[in-house]
Amino acid sequence: MRAVDWPMLRDQHIPEDERPRERKKRLLRRRLSDTATRMFLERGFDAVRVTEIAEACGVTEKTVYNYFPTKESLILDLWESTAASLRTLADPTLPPLQAALAILSGELTALTSWMSAQDDQGHAAELILRFGALLRSTPALQAYQREAADRLIAAAAQALAERAGVAQDAPEPRIAAIALIGLWQIQFQSLGRHLAAGLTPAQLRDAVNADVHRAATVLDTGL
Repeated sequence: MRAVDWPMLRDQHIPEDERPRERKKRLLRRRLSDTATRMFLERGFDAVRVTEIAEACGVTEKTVYNYFPTKESLILDLWESTAASLRTLADPTLPPLQAALAILSGELTALTSWMSAQDDQGHAAELILRFGALLRSTPALQAYQREAADRLIAAAAQALAERAGVAQDAPEPRIAAIALIGLWQIQFQSLGRHLAAGLTPAQLRDAVNADVHRAATVLDTGL
């Protein structure tokens, strides 16, 4: 498979005062994840061993596990960036739905900007579609996705509970968190549908944003 830099959504939260040691660790973590993703897309998730990923990056298997607790987390580590972004839900000056839409828009813009920067945008779209197909066809990755979604809901519920001054397990922040995190599923599904239609990156961004905002309108106005 042609080598292509994978979209680095996780790099949206680089500290301005990042020290050289932290930068070195961040870049190694990114290289491990990107190498694993390319290998999984090329050969399938189950056919690739962690030792092979380590060898490809010139590190030991132990080093890989120091950065990623499981094989599944190598390809789905972008959820960590989203979880960090969800802290904005605690901001009392920003409506929660608006905050969630801003995070989604930022992630979508990062992806479509990456596509625009590729020499072969069709190949870039194909990679993203293959990534989605890999997630849907691999039971271990599906299970990990569900666990990651639960963690996002917990992070959102905690931020919303802090905002409202109630317990995290109270019904209101919990149901609000579930609804807001559901917008990520809408964005993921919309991406796949519109990518298959062969849209340009700009058209893709507008079409997916429109779908997400349609879903958000339901949350805003109520069932």
